[in-house]
Amino acid sequence: MADKSTDLADRTQVADKEVDVTQVAANEQAKAPKKPKKEPKEKKVKPPQGQGSGKKEGGGGGGKKGGKPAEVDTKAITATKEDDLAAWYQEILLKGDFLEYSDIPGCYIINPSSYAVWENIVAFLNSRFKKMGVRNCYFPLFISEANLQKEKDHLEGFEAEVAWVTHGGKDKLQTRLAVRPTSETAMYPYYAKKIRSHRDLPLRLNQWNNVVRWEFKHAMPFLRSREFLWQEGHTAHLTKEAAGEEVLQILDHYAAVYEELLAVPVVKGTKTDNEKFAGADYTTTIEGYIPATGRGIQAGTSHCLGQHFSKMFSITVEDPSAKDGEKKPPLHVWQNSWGFTTRSIGVAVLIHSDNKGLVIPPRVSEVQVVVVPVGITAKLSQEVKDKMVKETEAIRFTLEQAGVRVESDLRDNYSPGFKFNEWELKGVPLRVEFGPKDSEQHVITVSRRDQDGKSTIPITNISEEVPKLLETIQQDMFNRASEAYAEHRVNVTDWDQFVPSLNAKNVNIIPHCLGGPCEDEIKDLSKRVSQGDDLAEDARAPSMGAKSLCIPFEQPEGLVEGETKCLNPNCKNLAKKWVMFGRSY
Repeated sequence: MADKSTDLADRTQVADKEVDVTQVAANEQAKAPKKPKKEPKEKKVKPPQGQGSGKKEGGGGGGKKGGKPAEVDTKAITATKEDDLAAWYQEILLKGDFLEYSDIPGCYIINPSSYAVWENIVAFLNSRFKKMGVRNCYFPLFISEANLQKEKDHLEGFEAEVAWVTHGGKDKLQTRLAVRPTSETAMYPYYAKKIRSHRDLPLRLNQWNNVVRWEFKHAMPFLRSREFLWQEGHTAHLTKEAAGEEVLQILDHYAAVYEELLAVPVVKGTKTDNEKFAGADYTTTIEGYIPATGRGIQAGTSHCLGQHFSKMFSITVEDPSAKDGEKKPPLHVWQNSWGFTTRSIGVAVLIHSDNKGLVIPPRVSEVQVVVVPVGITAKLSQEVKDKMVKETEAIRFTLEQAGVRVESDLRDNYSPGFKFNEWELKGVPLRVEFGPKDSEQHVITVSRRDQDGKSTIPITNISEEVPKLLETIQQDMFNRASEAYAEHRVNVTDWDQFVPSLNAKNVNIIPHCLGGPCEDEIKDLSKRVSQGDDLAEDARAPSMGAKSLCIPFEQPEGLVEGETKCLNPNCKNLAKKWVMFGRSY
């Protein structure tokens, strides 16, 4: 890289080879479509038929329930987050180039910019998984009906959502095949063959794949769709203790994705028996919070399956404690499963984005910085214009060498204002403006996407200062979201305050008996009519009654064992734990 004292317009160097940045700029400009200087009129587009319909089969996301979404402007955001969250969410995803609708209701096209977010998550988790000894693999998309039905409690949790293949071409299949809703029953026959000795343990396998779950009321991109991407880890252990240790380790990794990459705070806890994964001994979870609606959202789960599946699929090893010649019955292994999905992208979008468009955390954004030339008018000589292009490209190259994911916008058929709005819409964390005055003063002007205002950085310091600023943006986004979550997690000890607290967009932490029927009654008692919020609701919280979100690991003080009563006014039992309840997705 050139010395900092060298004029950035002179040259950039790549692998010790000088590159003519004028030619680089010319090449990039040649790629741009030749359009009139006048900015194009905005066109109207609307998603394919069926998206947003209230019909059971056409339950695509976005728009008003029971009808087609309105036509949407291709650039400006017309809906507001405060007044029409569903329409706003649809608009920022479409116009921010994160997503497109497909012709299959409930299935979406993930564009490169949002897939890049997923790739950053994949890389982060893969790195941590590999340090644990987890190995990636792939199992078939299809599961035999016999295997799926082997575990009835497990099937009951997914039966309504299973998509079935019944024909191959024109021929009806003798036995129908399930399209993978999750892979426990697909993978565990393999485990029974693979695990022969306690020396084969632990066996830790992970898949990065897609799954299909067909039945739900209202699809919503990323949050609730008929097909989604995820990772699903499946492990086998010799002891209950080893399995339990891993469950919590995985949950920590999932929380780190949200808090370190997506700038989203989460609460760790255990699901109640009503809400745990079908077939699990227990389920641990991280729960997020959407301030705009006051709803909780399940962000990731890690399940201890116990020996339930190993007994069903005969996954056993010899008892290593047996002495020579001693016969002991074989031991069933202890198993875990854990999964993390593209729902995480939707959670981050809902929390951080605003009425200008997407706001993407720097650590996961495909483009972290965009450099936009400004002040290049018709009055300037061609020599000055060429110099500005060279300097802009030199700034881009310097930032690139500093490890920043950066683009320069050299399109000459759009005004700077148009470019500013477009990059704001796409949520790029930092915009660099560079014009003749900046060049004279040897500075760049920077504008953060997450807040208003501009500042300048000396060109000689950009390699150090821009990465620091990106980290500041990341931390500030997390801090704002954390403050909102903390303010809306409320300890409620008076039932008369339970529903008013929900209506104030809070999640309530209450003393509870942990009884399933009591949970169901709290759902019924706390129902209300949804007030203009058309985002997909959890079917297990009918009419937006509050469901249990988790039993937080960090328990508040004040619950006295043997004295504190369950908050449900109709329950006569004593409280065992503080449980977080809320309306949810």
